[in-house]
Amino acid sequence: MPNIRLRDLPTFIRTTNLHDFIVQYCKVECQEALRSSALILNTFYELEKEVLNAVKASFLCPMYALGPLISFSNHESKDQLKNTSMSLWNQESECLDWLEKQKPRSVLFVSFGSMTIVTPQELNEFAWGLANCLTPFIWIIREDLVKGEGAILSEEFTRETKERGFIARWCDQARVLSHASVGGFFTHCGWNSCMESICHGVPMICWPVFADQQMNCRYICQEWGIGMEIEGEVNREKVEALVKALMNGEKSREMRLKAMEWKDGSERAVQIGGSSYLDFEKLMNEVLLKGQPMDES
Repeated sequence: MPNIRLRDLPTFIRTTNLHDFIVQYCKVECQEALRSSALILNTFYELEKEVLNAVKASFLCPMYALGPLISFSNHESKDQLKNTSMSLWNQESECLDWLEKQKPRSVLFVSFGSMTIVTPQELNEFAWGLANCLTPFIWIIREDLVKGEGAILSEEFTRETKERGFIARWCDQARVLSHASVGGFFTHCGWNSCMESICHGVPMICWPVFADQQMNCRYICQEWGIGMEIEGEVNREKVEALVKALMNGEKSREMRLKAMEWKDGSERAVQIGGSSYLDFEKLMNEVLLKGQPMDES
């Protein structure tokens, strides 16, 4: 991973104390992984081939890149998927009806995942950045999104955005990102969110908070060319400027083309003969079926 900065590293290992509890925990987990029968990763070879090649060279156990897993689920019917959601929250469907009334690629989808916490000040800055950019948006605001209190938006903000904003507590993120009206994703860069955005060809505004999110952001913005990062402290001016740049700026067309290229690549990976399809076959034959008695019938 060339040109990686300290701030790109996972937050839990950004320390000079080798005896730090989290550092030791990660060390143990990595050692356990080395003793695994196999490593299964939710990515696809074309997206991270340099990293995957390096990991394969370092690990003795076989490694299989089977992603994007959401692409496999896209082949199932809605009835089959109804009871297989991995969401931690109840989903609201009204936002999908609202999207039907919007113009193609005009809506910014804003969601910071199921665990990220923001301060009241950050919530306010996000809100007025969205209000000032004049872009239609869907904003997912969980009940516990704001640290220490409920998520309270001012009446002035509500009046300002009522004609072009939709706020929900949770939604089916993959269905929203796949909708033709959605043209951008404002995300915390959790890996599942990244993969869903890539699979649907949606460029991103990145606000990484903890864990692997900073590294994911680095790849989205610098390696894959499909995102823009909010750097430093959040303020409404930064939010407004980045939303305008993502949705209608000079780099917008380039990022959309790149995003569609990665979308096509993710689809090819899970098709017959694709890299993830072949890795799945290898996993079945080399690990799951290894040592199984032959069917003599």
